[in-house]
Amino acid sequence: MKTIWPAVKKIFLVMFIIHVCWFLFFVFTNFSDAVEIKEFKWKLLILMGIIAATAIVYFIWLKKIKIVKKILALTWKIIFTGYIAFFIYFLIGFIFNPPVTLTQLGSMVQGNGLSRDYISYNAMGPNIKLAVIASEDQLFPDHDGFDIKAIKLAMKYNKRHPNKTRGASTISQQTAKNIFLWQGRSKLRKGLEMFFTFTIETGYTKKIILERYLNIAEMGRGIFGVQAAAKKYFNKDAKDLTRGEAAQIAASLPNPKLYSVKPLSRYVASRYDDIMRQMNNLQQDADVQQLIR
Repeated sequence: MKTIWPAVKKIFLVMFIIHVCWFLFFVFTNFSDAVEIKEFKWKLLILMGIIAATAIVYFIWLKKIKIVKKILALTWKIIFTGYIAFFIYFLIGFIFNPPVTLTQLGSMVQGNGLSRDYISYNAMGPNIKLAVIASEDQLFPDHDGFDIKAIKLAMKYNKRHPNKTRGASTISQQTAKNIFLWQGRSKLRKGLEMFFTFTIETGYTKKIILERYLNIAEMGRGIFGVQAAAKKYFNKDAKDLTRGEAAQIAASLPNPKLYSVKPLSRYVASRYDDIMRQMNNLQQDADVQQLIR
């Protein structure tokens, strides 16, 4: 084992470098036309410059200071170990749903409990898949993880309304957040979410991403996944949900703790017609049809 581990670490180091460089290339090429995201790109460039400068200073001077050397070595060890753990978890996620997520753990800690029942993609039925796509991410079959147009519109809206926040997260972004991260709006979490979204979009199929999302998304207080939601609200399996029932569940997704299906909240009722209309429009799309089968 002692002879194998150094070789394994070298392999992961090469993977880490390629992975990060590939992600940076993706960001700077795909977001190039997004004027409102230039600030983020500049911050990313500054961060890269700081890291590069720190590395140069470290090897020239700081390396000679024992305490600094120990701190930086420990920091790198934590980051590198975290990357290895993430990558292994990512590979496992190709086949299995996550055993538990931080959001699910948080639900139990907050006293909301944990009701879930992971099911296969085929056992979900087409109606809930179509409803969630219509509600959350109508371009899901076509984008590469990020809806640049929606991000630009959301950033414009948030600048005009500083006391309000409009999101533009795709199903892929929500899946990455739910699997690997915690809830919140910090810049660190958002940056990690981008990296993890890029990773699952690169390594998973759209069906796998949608299956993971439909199994782990919160759909009520302590209720996670479409099967648990279908049983709780309509006493039936997810595959047997009608279009209307699926639309009600999908309407609650922006804030399932606040927007309830049973009893039917005003917000869910107001979004219901719009989601049903979008479902009717999307069902003719060949890519959507292929995805929800």
